[in-house]
Amino acid sequence: MTTAASSLPPVPRLPRRRLAEGIDVSLIGFGGAPLGDLFGRLDERAAQETVSAALDAGVNLIDTSPLYGHGLSEHRIGAALRAAGRTDIVLSTKIGRWMDPAAAPGDRSGYAGGLPHGAVVDYSHDGAMRSFEQSLLRLGTDHVDILLIHDVDVWTHGTDMERRFSEAMNGAYRALDRLRSTGAVKAIGVGVNEAEMCARFARAGDFDVMMLAGRYTLLEQGALDSFLPLALEKGIGIMLAGVFNSGILAGDAGPGAHYNYRPASPEILARVQAIDAICRSHGVPLRQAAMAFAAAHPAVRTLVLGAVRPSEIVANVTAAAVATPPALWSDLKAAGLIAAHAPTPA
Repeated sequence: MTTAASSLPPVPRLPRRRLAEGIDVSLIGFGGAPLGDLFGRLDERAAQETVSAALDAGVNLIDTSPLYGHGLSEHRIGAALRAAGRTDIVLSTKIGRWMDPAAAPGDRSGYAGGLPHGAVVDYSHDGAMRSFEQSLLRLGTDHVDILLIHDVDVWTHGTDMERRFSEAMNGAYRALDRLRSTGAVKAIGVGVNEAEMCARFARAGDFDVMMLAGRYTLLEQGALDSFLPLALEKGIGIMLAGVFNSGILAGDAGPGAHYNYRPASPEILARVQAIDAICRSHGVPLRQAAMAFAAAHPAVRTLVLGAVRPSEIVANVTAAAVATPPALWSDLKAAGLIAAHAPTPA
C-alpha cells in the first residue's frame, strides 16, 4: 500500500550540525507539539505519516514533551519509532510535569484532544525522575538523547517563577546531571520561551543544549545581544523553535494572524507586511526567509519545526535548501527591520 509519506516528491539532503558532544542533528528538527492535538484534533494515521515523512526526509532530531497532549505526542512518536527503528534518531523530551491518570485533565494549554490525564507541575528531583520514567514508557524506549527542563519562565509561571527556578536548580537539575553522568541521557538543557531565562540557567548550571522558542526570529531579535553570545561562550548548542512566531512568519500576515499564540496587533502586522514586501521584491517567500535568517546565527544548530501533514515536512526541508540573495538582508537591515549586526546567510 502506498502511504502519503512514501508518495511524496524527493527532497534535498539536509545538512547536519554538531549540537553537543556526540550529537549531530539535521538542520531541520521535528517538533512534536502538534502531535498532541495542539489547537485541533489530529487523525492518528495523519500523525504517523507525518513522523514517517520527517524521517524519510532526513530529519534525525525529534523533540517532544509530556505536556504535548498530556502524553499523546510521546505515545505517537513512540509508535512511529517502533515502526521505523531508532537507528540514527536523536530523541529529545522534557521534564517539569508528570501525568496523573487519576486526576482530571484540567487546563489543556491549547490542546484540543490528548490523553485524559492530569498534569502535575513538579521540578523537584523526584518529580523529574518520575516524569522521565513515564516518558520512557510512553516512547517505548530505554533511553533518550536529550532531556530538557521545560517552561521555567514568566510566561508559564508568572509571579511564581522565582520559586519554580529555585526548585528546578535544586531538584530537577541535580536529577538531570546525574542521568547525564551515568549515561542515561547524552545531553541536558532547558526549553523555555524567554531568552533571559536561558541566560540565567546558563550561568547557574552546566548545560549542553537549550531550546529557545520565538525569541530569535526574523521579527524579533531579543536574544541577539543577551543570550546567544553567552551560548557561544559556553558552548551551548541552541535548538531554535517558534521561528515563525506562531505562524505569522509562515506566510500568514493578514487579518487574524497570530503572534505569540495571540491575535497580532496592528503594529506587528504592519512590521511583518513590510518584511514580506522586501522578501517578495527579491523573490523569496517569507517562510523561507524566516528559516534562513534563524539558521544563520552560529549558536543555532537546528530549527525545530512542527508539522501536521507530510507536505509541510517537504515544504520545510525544501525551503531550507534554497539560497537567499545577499541583497535581501542588506535591504532588510537598511529598512531597520532586522538588527544591523545580526548574522545573515552568506
